[in-house]
Amino acid sequence: KMVAITEAVVKAVKKPVTVKTRLGYDSDHKEIVDISERLQDVGIQALTIHGRLRTTKWGEPADWTLIGEVKNNPRMTIPIIGNGDVVDGPSAKYFLDNYGVDGLMIGRATYGNPWIFKEISEYLRDGTIVDKPSPIDRIDMCLKHIEYLSEIKIEKLVCLEIRNHIEWYLKGLKNSNEIKNKVYLTSSINDIILVLEEYK
Repeated sequence: KMVAITEAVVKAVKKPVTVKTRLGYDSDHKEIVDISERLQDVGIQALTIHGRLRTTKWGEPADWTLIGEVKNNPRMTIPIIGNGDVVDGPSAKYFLDNYGVDGLMIGRATYGNPWIFKEISEYLRDGTIVDKPSPIDRIDMCLKHIEYLSEIKIEKLVCLEIRNHIEWYLKGLKNSNEIKNKVYLTSSINDIILVLEEYK
């Protein structure tokens, strides 16, 4: 069904089609090596593989073994992008060096941490380890995030959406739970900004 849907999309659009998928459904159905060939055969232009199964529990490490198998399969000619447990410069380098993928996709590690892209880029370029953002940097970025959201969404949605982001931006900072609770009681962008400015 997955291959049939993908083939239909490839035939229906003029844009390049890419796919992101997992290794398989469960430990008895790790079918990514076969599926990747079939997806390539119907015309996708790149494949991103998340190194977990549909049944993998949250917090379990990603398994890059099959991602490496797909990348090293001589039949595969499209770019293979690896995903899972890329959290900083050293982990990015490790996965690139050991599995030969053409690129990396970063998910959860970006939450509250847009600096991760600079960190990885500099580490891959020359091994530089950049300084972590200060608490003030983190609060300022959160305020900028609110500003950007406000440009494209109505106030109610901004207030709802930014709550989780605030939790990620402030994670580990002193009294951050108190600030999170205050934000959950607010109903306007200005009130949220006031809470963050006072906290700063």
